[in-house]
Amino acid sequence: MKKARMGIHQRVQKGFTLIELMIVVAIIGILAAIAIPQYQDYVAKSQLNRAFGETTAYKTAIEDQLNQGNTGFVAADIGYVQSSLSTTATTFVYTAATNSVKVTATLDGAANSAIKGTTITLDRTGAGAWTCVLGSKPGSFKPAWIPAGCT
Repeated sequence: MKKARMGIHQRVQKGFTLIELMIVVAIIGILAAIAIPQYQDYVAKSQLNRAFGETTAYKTAIEDQLNQGNTGFVAADIGYVQSSLSTTATTFVYTAATNSVKVTATLDGAANSAIKGTTITLDRTGAGAWTCVLGSKPGSFKPAWIPAGCT
């Protein structure tokens, strides 16, 4: 078997050429341009769903207070803990005339900028039916982010 001899003018390539590195950087840039907005959407949607879940968790405690005849309950009576997504305390308002309750949470703390300022309002009718309404600046978030059971 003959051994290949390297002549004076033959070069052995070690490492990557500049063009190969530029192509890799361009590919990473394209992937980042696609991935970053998707990730931001995911964070906003998950925070909105988290806030909805935290707010709806109080429905059972509110029903319990009303069933015990305690219509003057305060946040501590239902185990309220402020969320990191909100710097404004969630409000719980009972209306005796209609036996209804309104729970309002405002996302203004560590919430993503796309949902900052959004309010989650849970309304309980006198008959005990709950509805959820999201309030926000028009066009500030995508309809796909709205939690199931909310409008």
